[in-house]
Amino acid sequence: MFIGNKAVSQSTAKGSSNFDLQLNTITTAVPFLLISPDSRASAMGDLGVATSPDINSQHWNASKYIFAEEKSGVSFSYSPWLRSLGINDINLVYLAGYKKLNRNSSISGSMRYFSLGEINFTDNTGSPIKTANPKEFAFDVAYAARLGKNLSGSMTARFINSNLTEGLTANGVDTKPGRSFAIDLGMFYSSKKFDIGDYKSTLNVGMNISNIGAKISYTNSATEDFLPANLRLGTVLNMDIDKYNDFSIGVDFNKLLVPTPPALLRTDPNEIAAGRRGNIGVAPAIFGSFSDAPGNVLYDDNDVLIGVEEGSVLKEELREINISLGMEYTYAERFSVRAGYFHEHFTKGNRRYVTMGVGLKYSRFLLDFSYLVTVTNQNPLANTIRFSLAFNLGEDAASE
Repeated sequence: MFIGNKAVSQSTAKGSSNFDLQLNTITTAVPFLLISPDSRASAMGDLGVATSPDINSQHWNASKYIFAEEKSGVSFSYSPWLRSLGINDINLVYLAGYKKLNRNSSISGSMRYFSLGEINFTDNTGSPIKTANPKEFAFDVAYAARLGKNLSGSMTARFINSNLTEGLTANGVDTKPGRSFAIDLGMFYSSKKFDIGDYKSTLNVGMNISNIGAKISYTNSATEDFLPANLRLGTVLNMDIDKYNDFSIGVDFNKLLVPTPPALLRTDPNEIAAGRRGNIGVAPAIFGSFSDAPGNVLYDDNDVLIGVEEGSVLKEELREINISLGMEYTYAERFSVRAGYFHEHFTKGNRRYVTMGVGLKYSRFLLDFSYLVTVTNQNPLANTIRFSLAFNLGEDAASE
């Protein structure tokens, strides 16, 4: 291969043969903001940005509320967390609700509370310092508006509080809760009905950019960390099989909009061989996140930097896109069966799991369950169970 005007063979380009095995995961503060909170989306492989509107649309794409069939609703979801590791006191609680002001606008809000259980802090010698119960929560409100007959948009404002140390002083440094504000921007399109064979169908397309906000810090002097800004794009095909049977299938694509860790020089770990440093502003980080992967760095036999393998930057950027595949079958608008698959490249975190679940609707009451089965060994997400309770309130939106 050629790098600039230098010819490099695979045998002399150290690292080229193991690029597919090199781990380079992206980390952020407050990752609980990206946890799928409700059972319906969780059962479909974390599919949610373009699915039909439901009460929990606040997390996925608040602009979907414009097309909700009911005028208002509230929901409660609960997720025990990391049960496969034998931990019994970590859980996520999620409350959400919305109200359609008229056919062209809606307001909504949610609260998520993530308890990390009891943690015993110790000093460098292992002596106990204190026992704490770290916790994180976020409140948000959203406004959605109709932008066209089949198109809507939304903006969400979010307050984030992350208290991981409960004021612990470590090595003379006082810690504090991390706090920040963020916004989400969403859009949702639902097509007119069209025919696929004998089936009346619609196509939904959704986009949501979430957690755009100031960096967060847990001390007055430490480096600030990025929020998990995230771009989600997706589409769902809905088919009316007959009067009683409906079927939907869709896909979501996710990408974190934060810097990828750079590759450091072998001869000087303080210098960057490829990629960019992460100590930049939020806006440059978002726009730069599509091209800042270091790729496969090549060295000669003397560990002298040669360059970056052609095409490897794009290859690594594509690895950073997580994929959710999901389907839902509903009978008589009362009983639903769901399944899905979530894929993350193993060099970027290796979260890969199959999901399944069911939903029951009686009058205005909805009950959903989901279950997660990992396809990788010793995955802490194994056997995760979620359940959601929801109530539709008021009249049907169609009666307006």
